Amino acid sequence: MQVDAQEDSLLVAPQVVVEEPSYKPYDPLSPARAAFYSAVLPGLGQAYNGKYWKIPIVYAALGVGVYFYHNNDEQYDRYRAAYKSRIAGKTNDEFSNENGQPIISNQGLIEAQRFYQRNKEISVLVTVGLYALNIIDANVDAHLQQFNVSEDLTLKPKIDYDRMSGSAGYGLSLNYNF
Repeated sequence: MQVDAQEDSLLVAPQVVVEEPSYKPYDPLSPARAAFYSAVLPGLGQAYNGKYWKIPIVYAALGVGVYFYHNNDEQYDRYRAAYKSRIAGKTNDEFSNENGQPIISNQGLIEAQRFYQRNKEISVLVTVGLYALNIIDANVDAHLQQFNVSEDLTLKPKIDYDRMSGSAGYGLSLNYNF
C-alpha cells in the first residue's frame, strides 16, 4: 500500500507533552507551624523549612548573647563581693594591694557594679531579641516558600515586525501567566 504525498501531509504529528513544574501544595498552617517549632526549640523552624544552613547561625547568635550575660554576671559578682567585704570592714579583697590599701575606691566598686548590671540587662534583651528574630525568620521563610516563583514570569526583548510598513518596533515585554 502506497501513501500519497497528499495523504502524507495529513498525518498527525505526535503531541509533545510538556510537564509543568511541581510545586508544594499550599498549606496555610505552615508558617504558624514553623514559628511554633522555632519557639519550642530555636532552629527547629528553620529545619522544618529545609533551611539547615541557618541553624548554626541561630545557635551562634543565641550563644553569643548567653556568653556575654554569663561574663557580665561573673564580673558583677566580683565587684559586688569586694564591695560587701569592704562594707564589712575587711581590707583583703582582690581590689586592694598587700598593705590593705584599696586599688579601686568604694565608689569605683559601685560604678563597676552598675556598669556590669546594665550590661547583663542589655545581654538579656539582645538574646531575647535574637530569639524572637529566630521565630520571625522561620515564619517569614515558610510564608515565602508558598509563593509560585517559576519561569512563567520572564522579561525578554521583543521585536515587533510590522508587515504592512516593513519596519520593526523594538521593546521589552513582561510576560506573567496566572
